[in-house]
Amino acid sequence: MKSVATLLLFILLSLSPRGPESGFVKIEGGVYSLGEKDHPFNPKREVNMNSFYISTHEVTNEEFAEFITTTGYITTAERYHNAMNFYVGLGEYEWKEDSTACWKFPFGTRNPGIESKHDHPVTCISFEDALAYCAWKGERLPTLDEWEIASRCANKDRYFWGKDSGEITTYANIWINPDHRDTLLHDPWLFTAPVMSQKPNPWGLHDMYGNVFEFCADLPPAFPKAGQLAAARGGSWWCSTNSCNYFNSVDIGRVNRYASFPNHGFRTVKE
Repeated sequence: MKSVATLLLFILLSLSPRGPESGFVKIEGGVYSLGEKDHPFNPKREVNMNSFYISTHEVTNEEFAEFITTTGYITTAERYHNAMNFYVGLGEYEWKEDSTACWKFPFGTRNPGIESKHDHPVTCISFEDALAYCAWKGERLPTLDEWEIASRCANKDRYFWGKDSGEITTYANIWINPDHRDTLLHDPWLFTAPVMSQKPNPWGLHDMYGNVFEFCADLPPAFPKAGQLAAARGGSWWCSTNSCNYFNSVDIGRVNRYASFPNHGFRTVKE
């Protein structure tokens, strides 16, 4: 009986997430095909990548709140009151500065905060804020190549399932309406959705496309060297098939590293 109990305990322990695997997916090292032919910022190429662990979902409001409570850190939006905001009725690609917006109130204090959204991705944080969180956590942002490898799942097309975006709403929370001047009442998540609401990609990663743009650690060589830029990938809830359309494994967005938007967030990596 003792040997059976010992065997059962061993099996349970082997199935339980532990160490760096808990909340993370291991991406095996190897040679991966990245980029796209004639892409201005992400040309087609092969890279030899070491193994790494990437978080299964984007950092949540709850996780970020623990960081704030523990460290007393003040985000750039709270320091500079320079967050950019969106509300229904603005024209395409139109954003307004909102001095009251911050990670606790991504759409400003005139709107509800994150009280009922602890499992949503944290937003209205800057690239600098994401770096501060990573330093506290002992983790880091993924590189552009790591992010792309994790999102592609060894597929060589724009999407991990192929060339066509037809399946996007199965895996990504995006803007369903043709434009941003009005809304669709049947859209279950007009803005951010709880992490892991959508179906994961074949490697078990949620929201690699849509929900929020995810900051990456480096910049493409073709990006302008002047200025304070950060790269972000995967598209967001704001992106639609008619606007932005960055919910894929190829395109790379850019933003000022001190800017805060309600459609930008991040996930982390461990070695």
